[in-house]
Amino acid sequence: MARLVRSLRDSEPVARFQRHCGLFPATSEVGERGARRAVGVGNGGSRPSGTWDVRDFGGDAASPEHRPRPPADCATRNGSPSNSRKDHLHEYVVKNYFYYYLFTISAAMGQEVFYITFLPFTYWNINPYVGRRLIIMWSVVMYIGQVTKDLLKWPRPCSPPVVKLEKRAIAEYGMPSTHAMASTTISFTFVIATMNIYKYHFELGLMGAFVFSTLVGLSRIYTGMHTVLDVIVGSLISGLLVALMYPTWDFLDHLMITSPWCPIFCIVVPLLLCYNYPKLDYYSPTKADTTTILGASAGSGVGFWINNHSVTNYSAELVSPPSITAEMVLMALSKFLVGICFLVVIRQIIKSMALRALCSWYKVSVDDPIAGHRTEIEVPYKFITYFSIGLSATVLVPLLHEVLRLN
Repeated sequence: MARLVRSLRDSEPVARFQRHCGLFPATSEVGERGARRAVGVGNGGSRPSGTWDVRDFGGDAASPEHRPRPPADCATRNGSPSNSRKDHLHEYVVKNYFYYYLFTISAAMGQEVFYITFLPFTYWNINPYVGRRLIIMWSVVMYIGQVTKDLLKWPRPCSPPVVKLEKRAIAEYGMPSTHAMASTTISFTFVIATMNIYKYHFELGLMGAFVFSTLVGLSRIYTGMHTVLDVIVGSLISGLLVALMYPTWDFLDHLMITSPWCPIFCIVVPLLLCYNYPKLDYYSPTKADTTTILGASAGSGVGFWINNHSVTNYSAELVSPPSITAEMVLMALSKFLVGICFLVVIRQIIKSMALRALCSWYKVSVDDPIAGHRTEIEVPYKFITYFSIGLSATVLVPLLHEVLRLN
């Protein structure tokens, strides 16, 4: 068993998977036209592509406490990290564009762009009942995953031999894969929640959830961001959490939308979790990402409480899914576009106001990249911004839909 774990944690299986899918590190011998993809290639006085710089993550070389983790992300055969400055190879060759685009798109399904589109779309167009369960499970699983990363501090795969396709995630640890956790949680929660409302072949739903989560998991190996073990453990943790929390869904849902303590709980508890996040000796985006998730979930929770009448917006009896018509699709797209545009405006307004107010309070410049990484500024700034987005998505956007008669 120990040998199996070591092999799954090794970088070689990741590199072999990349080569099998047509992704290779660039070499001087490769010259196929249209096959070369170079990211961050140095020229003139710029840094070469294989080097790391603190400014890539908004840090300051003279400020160790705000410095991102050095590239000690090489999971070698003996499990020890490597501190080589050549770890981050950003030049690569694509020989199979089908896999390249498939896994690039799949990787996006586990990122913020997916969360801020699919979760609101579900709440606005499918069913608030389903949306509430997705948001609750998403926030719980992602918080556990993010904290586990910074407690275990397991490195990411080694480059070389692995090709790294993403830059931002390099400053984070690898175990477990939160992409795998989120995709597994969202896909299977969606299927389990909708099976109580709509009549459809449950086996097909499970198959769809399995395919979706598998593609996202494989995309993390293809992009070189996680070992096989990271992905497997992430999927297993989220599957276990879904199974454990499923019996409590109805109770938690009823408590959230009826208890007078819900607004206080939804604000105080996430804030405490953000301020007591595991401390690191370098700057990592995991804390900011966690605050973003908890802030959005807190705002949504308060919105659920305000909209406690939404508990009657679904039928307790199974019904057949409505027939998809052109009018229905147009209405859903209209509601989605109106809602997303509104949220983008809210985000820009609140983000600017919160950051300026906090920087003014602590007497630092808004343009100082280090200031935004200070806990006393980053946590309230992120929390207020995304709390406003969650509250707006669940309260203001539905009201806007009613005003525009998009129901």
